[in-house]
Amino acid sequence: MLNENALAPDFCLPGHDGQEYCLSHFRNKYVILYFYPKDNTPGCTQEACDFRDNLGSLNQKECVVFGISRDSIASHQKFQTKFNLNFILLSDPDLKVHQAYEVLESEKTIRATFLIDKSGKLAKVWPKVKVNGHVKAIIDTLASPQ
Repeated sequence: MLNENALAPDFCLPGHDGQEYCLSHFRNKYVILYFYPKDNTPGCTQEACDFRDNLGSLNQKECVVFGISRDSIASHQKFQTKFNLNFILLSDPDLKVHQAYEVLESEKTIRATFLIDKSGKLAKVWPKVKVNGHVKAIIDTLASPQ
């Protein structure tokens, strides 16, 4: 898993909305990049809904949220619609971004979150995330002096 204070690996991936998103386009904002195993599974749904329900608080902190999994754009579109998700889901079917962020273990996605600061560095890394209370922990981290 990547270490805090390292430069976050740049990438460009397609979002569920058909647009391409590149990390480098979001300098001067905090980026929450969370990796999750699969659309429409209980833990992943809860995590996505927690981000959805707290997006207002995160936006106040100048944060952009991206969820990343290996699922297809079509799967992401259904997931986004079903749960009215208000942030972008990125598709990484070839796992290149998963590999760059070192979130694969025996070809399975490790649930992990990276908080990337306004300069593109990893401000905080949450490896092997437990869903309950995770989004609150991110908000608390953003509220503390950087």
